[in-house]
Amino acid sequence: MSDPGGYSQGGRPPRIKNKNAAAVQITAEQLIREAYERQSTTQKAPRQKVLDGEELSDYQARRRREFEEGVRKNRSNIAEWLRYASWEESQTEIARARSIYERAMEIDSSNQTLYIKYAEMEMKNKNVNLARNLFDRAVMVLPRVAQFWYRYTYMEELLGNISGVRAVFDRWMQWEPDEDAWMAFIKFERRYGETEHARSVFERFVYVHPEPKTWLKWTKFEEDLGEIDRVREIFGLAIDRLGESFMDQHIFISFAKFEVRMKEYERARAIYKYALERLPKSKSQALYNQYTLFEKQFGGKDEIEDVVSNKRRMQYEAALKQDMHDYDTWIDYARLEESSGDIGRTRDVYERAIAEYPHVAEKRLWRRYIYLWLFYALFEETVAKDIERARQVYIACVDLIPHKLFTFAKLWLQYAWFEIRQRDVGAARRALGLAIGKCPKDKLLRGYIGLELELREFDRVRTLYSKYLGFNSTNCATWVEFAKLEMALGEVERCRALFDIAVEQPTLDMPEVLWKAYIDFEFDQGNYEKTRQLYERLLGMTDHVKVWISLAQFELAVASHDQDDADKRVMDALLAARAVYERAYRRLKELGLKEERLALLEAWQETEEEQDGGDVDLVENKMPKRVRRRRELEDGSLEEYFDYVFPDDEEQGSRFKLLAKAHLWKQKGTTDTTEPSQNDAGASADD
Repeated sequence: MSDPGGYSQGGRPPRIKNKNAAAVQITAEQLIREAYERQSTTQKAPRQKVLDGEELSDYQARRRREFEEGVRKNRSNIAEWLRYASWEESQTEIARARSIYERAMEIDSSNQTLYIKYAEMEMKNKNVNLARNLFDRAVMVLPRVAQFWYRYTYMEELLGNISGVRAVFDRWMQWEPDEDAWMAFIKFERRYGETEHARSVFERFVYVHPEPKTWLKWTKFEEDLGEIDRVREIFGLAIDRLGESFMDQHIFISFAKFEVRMKEYERARAIYKYALERLPKSKSQALYNQYTLFEKQFGGKDEIEDVVSNKRRMQYEAALKQDMHDYDTWIDYARLEESSGDIGRTRDVYERAIAEYPHVAEKRLWRRYIYLWLFYALFEETVAKDIERARQVYIACVDLIPHKLFTFAKLWLQYAWFEIRQRDVGAARRALGLAIGKCPKDKLLRGYIGLELELREFDRVRTLYSKYLGFNSTNCATWVEFAKLEMALGEVERCRALFDIAVEQPTLDMPEVLWKAYIDFEFDQGNYEKTRQLYERLLGMTDHVKVWISLAQFELAVASHDQDDADKRVMDALLAARAVYERAYRRLKELGLKEERLALLEAWQETEEEQDGGDVDLVENKMPKRVRRRRELEDGSLEEYFDYVFPDDEEQGSRFKLLAKAHLWKQKGTTDTTEPSQNDAGASADD
């Protein structure tokens, strides 16, 4: 049995059998309209009409009893007192309302709303003196509340009592209020044309609030009046009063902009320079920016570049004070000085920079530092044209680096090329030989080999390659480059011998690169049988699918070169490649490499499609099916993965299943024939 709402006793919602749309649709507008029509109307209190004085007295007495009862229950509820006083005011009982306000003030004499409502009532009923007395009481009790002072001055100004307004402002200023109060006083004096009074207020204002913005307001006031000399006097007074400790850059910026408006550009430039000399860099960023804009607008090219350079120079000095080992900043600083064309200053920066060497013998800390020496040497060679000084820079840098721990190939190579440019090949070779003797490196040896190749000294190149391979025989790129050099020189047997030695190395970093280069070399020489032997040797070491595919492609290419008849050539090529694919397929199947078998079949299928007479069905029959399976991980969770099921694997699996079923059937038949014989034997024993 279901509840009236349609829900069952278990609290489950009813099952809806028919989910089709109703014939009559109800819109949202209809729902809102019905809700509005059915909402209950609030009951309003009936309006009471008073017909004579007796009823009015009864009504007033009843309301007063209610209000008195309310304030008696909660005397601290000022809102109830305000409603009481407002009601008495509406009944034109001003004396009673005044009495209620006074009673409320005895409870809470610091309530601002109470004073404001009280004063508004007195002003509304034109009791000016009472309102004035009330404001006097308010500003004496709460002198820090600016709203009382504003209303007091506004009332006096409405009454035309200008001297009274000024007296109120003077009383207010004795409390040293915030800036808005002072500006209100100044605006009042300006409204009535009392410029001298306003100026005297400003003098008191900047004494009470000696911030830069107050001085700027005063200068703007004088500038609006056209008092140019007085503006300059005020700026000078501000700079003296604030001093260097409290000086702000905006004072100087405004002063300079004022001089620009007055067309006094030299004065503005002098102000900027004066400020930049005295203000610290951390407090003069905006000043620098404004000075730059000023010079761009009114200065020459040299002055603009000088400003920008000085600005950047100061920034670099500030950054280096924070970290003297910030070598990127040193490099930027030196390049700045180079662009300025001052050789002496550039050398000074480089000397300061290279003096800050890392005190820890770790290469990662020296990587950026070494560039300072390299740039210094290039500067001496190309800009200063001092070759001997550049050589001394290289020698000093070489002596500084701890070569037993690490070295920098770029330094040695740049030093060698420097000597080459000076036409001293012997010095370059001695430098690189010293480098290889102290700390041999791959990059260093490659650079030395490249230099000898540029000089066409091939015997020296062979010697260097021999040393290189003696230092690092696992580098396949070096073997390949050495062999290519011999091939370029026409030494085919040397090239083959190098490849034979290389592939016999026990350890190689990238053997696939070396084998590919060797196979390509023999193929280019037309030694197809040798190439085939290399493939077989490689397959003896690895069963990578790419090797099998490459062998099949090789057989296609070889067969196409061996035959003269076009049709026979194509068919022989296809048969040879197919034999390689079948052999590779069997081998990968033995190893259980399913993804490799799939890649092999895809390459095989592409070969069959491209060649005339190809059998695509032969490959498609071997294509696997992609299935989704699950496997259990070490933590007990299950993971889904995709597997490939090959047709030949399914046939073998079904054959094994059939043999297993036959074996079970045979065992079952043997058991059935053995049980009766045992029963018969038991019966004969009983007899």
